Amino acid sequence: MNFEWDMDFAISVMPELLAGFWVTIQITFAGIAIALLIGLIVAVIRYLRIPVLSHLFDFYVQFVRGTPLLVQAFAAFFILPEYGITLTPLVTGIIVMGVNYSAYTAEVYRSGIEGVDKGQWEAATALSLPKKPTWTRIVLPQSIRTIVPMLGNYWIQMYKDSAILYGITVIEVLGAAQIIGSSNYRYVEPLTIAALLFLAVSYPASVLVRRLERRLVG
Repeated sequence: MNFEWDMDFAISVMPELLAGFWVTIQITFAGIAIALLIGLIVAVIRYLRIPVLSHLFDFYVQFVRGTPLLVQAFAAFFILPEYGITLTPLVTGIIVMGVNYSAYTAEVYRSGIEGVDKGQWEAATALSLPKKPTWTRIVLPQSIRTIVPMLGNYWIQMYKDSAILYGITVIEVLGAAQIIGSSNYRYVEPLTIAALLFLAVSYPASVLVRRLERRLVG
């Protein structure tokens, strides 16, 4: 195995790595959209303490957070087809990422909702505001202001965790690098480029999150 950098080889494998990088981007944006939506629904229902349903969502959050992401991916990929639910590896991976991170975003939403001053709730009650305007115009805007940085950090973490989905044959950027390395017996170039592609997004994103935190919270 040759450990010297070969620029010609690096250039030749870039199209495959960029194709895998595009898959990583799709997973991240679609996954975080699912996580934000489901997480919000779970957080609101848990906060309202709706009988039975809130307890089910309590279990949901604890179960998802308490089991490894890779185990969840394997379960979805290998078990669901046994029950007639057949999805592509990419769609399966996106759903698994979204569901997994929804348990974490639900906790973030919960902390934001509980952080809203009680006086805001009392004012809404005194004005006889219906529940929907109370949530959409008063509670959620104030809570989201404080939790955007935390949600941003989870978005960055999901971006990096997408590499786990190679375990269910999703050819994202790391998977593409592994395939190139094993077929050419050269790992230096593909793995290095894959790492740089991850860094090219995660570092600017982390800087943006820190700026948002200073602006919104500080």
